[in-house]
Amino acid sequence: MARDRVRAAVLSAVGAPLEITDIELPETGPGQVRVRLAAAGVCHSDLSLSNGTMRVPVPAVLGHEGAGTVVSVGEGVTHVAPGDPVVLNWAPACGNCHHCGIGEVWLCVNALSGAGSVYARTADGTDLHPGLNVAAFAEETVVAANCVLPVPDGIPLTEAALLGCAILTGYGAVHHSARVREGESVAVFGVGGVGLAVLQSARIAGAGQIVAVDVSPEKEELARAAGATDFVIASETTAKEIRKLTGGAQGVDVAVECVGRAVTIRTAWDSTRRGGRTTVVGIGGKDQQVSFNALEIFHFGRTLSGCVYGNSDPGRDLPVLADHIRAGRLDLSSMVTEEIGLDGIPAAFDNMLAGKGGRALVVF
Repeated sequence: MARDRVRAAVLSAVGAPLEITDIELPETGPGQVRVRLAAAGVCHSDLSLSNGTMRVPVPAVLGHEGAGTVVSVGEGVTHVAPGDPVVLNWAPACGNCHHCGIGEVWLCVNALSGAGSVYARTADGTDLHPGLNVAAFAEETVVAANCVLPVPDGIPLTEAALLGCAILTGYGAVHHSARVREGESVAVFGVGGVGLAVLQSARIAGAGQIVAVDVSPEKEELARAAGATDFVIASETTAKEIRKLTGGAQGVDVAVECVGRAVTIRTAWDSTRRGGRTTVVGIGGKDQQVSFNALEIFHFGRTLSGCVYGNSDPGRDLPVLADHIRAGRLDLSSMVTEEIGLDGIPAAFDNMLAGKGGRALVVF
């Protein structure tokens, strides 16, 4: 079978540094789409995959937040054609499992089944897996047809990459999971790519007071530009500071945690008023144990919920997001604090660990 070589960022083993090298992509087969990447966002989930917090078969090409142009389609693919701009969908719903049957497509048990397949090879013939299905850290990729969605009209292709994860997750956390109502107060923990999307989405939802929390004072300007009315530097007294900022020191109506650390989840819970809602978006490791006592669960009457991919249905939500973008309510470009090449991904990982910047975008 004929193969074409493209440049990609390869994770050879968990914990190993990414290697920027040539890989060989196969011809586009039945039910597949080949995409030339325009851009790929560097998400904290990619870092979690590289360090073993989340498990994927390796060697692999990571990257799951991307957009590009269709190069070719295989037999049976009709919803896109060569030349079409598309967003990569790293968690396509199968439509057949229990969760899909009850409308919870974000919990599809088969969504990541493609990550275990072999989709390409290194130049020396080593099999490669497609990270979270789509292998966006490459000049081109070959994916299953259900892993691509047409880019809505009027959305710049490079910025459209953010729709594939950060925006869907952040918007969904606010509108589908926490269900923020007009006038409610919201605290957002972690002002990275997803946190910035949550802040913008809370503003779109009509939230009144929006408190951003981060370890880095340099994030305040980003947070306020996204919609934060207040900014708190994370510390042992964060919950107390947030309660002071709210009327009667009661706490916020909604807290959204975008970090995935036990201490942050616990602080988000403590920052929420009696009867409030705490939504956890951040992905933490198994060692991150969060403790609550039975009496406080009863007394505070709060709701604590997980949130997978923003509890979103990309096919349903992308047109809604496009309307917000075209109307100027949702600003994708303001979330990007750095444009890099493939060789800049390791440094972007380091910046995430250090709490620096918003979204780094690999531009091809």
